[in-house]
Amino acid sequence: MALAKHELQLASLRQPHRKLQAYNAWQRTAFLCHSHLDKELAEGLQVWLAEQGVDLYIDWKDNTMPETPNRETAARIKRRIQSSHLFLFLATANSKASRWCPWELGYADGEINWSQIVIVPTADSSGTHGNEYLQLYRRLDSNSLGQLFIFDPGSVQGTAVRTARFA
Repeated sequence: MALAKHELQLASLRQPHRKLQAYNAWQRTAFLCHSHLDKELAEGLQVWLAEQGVDLYIDWKDNTMPETPNRETAARIKRRIQSSHLFLFLATANSKASRWCPWELGYADGEINWSQIVIVPTADSSGTHGNEYLQLYRRLDSNSLGQLFIFDPGSVQGTAVRTARFA
């Protein structure tokens, strides 16, 4: 029902798969909405998704982003959300307290198809984060083999990220 934070932390230690040498028009892409306080979790999710064939965009890894958030930052984030196949919301206590994350989620909800929005609920010793979104949006979860699946709201049958067709 949620990705354990320690699983994401362990994934961040794995060597990421090699980047594509040239732009691949068929490459599946995702935008990550997250708190910058969850850097290690974001990197772990990036590695894990790369292993499943998805290139995850993380804004603070983009050297073209302004150093201080401003109107240009917002414009670039909007374009990136619109051009990605999926919008992922990494649900943690930090992302729920963030000023940017609710804005990004609200923007995505108003601009892209609901099926492109996927919540990544996380679990730690304080509980599970992201439950409040699970009846609204799809969710990402893993199985015992480390494969990632996308589930529709209320469904127990998921589609493997590796084979899923994105909008």
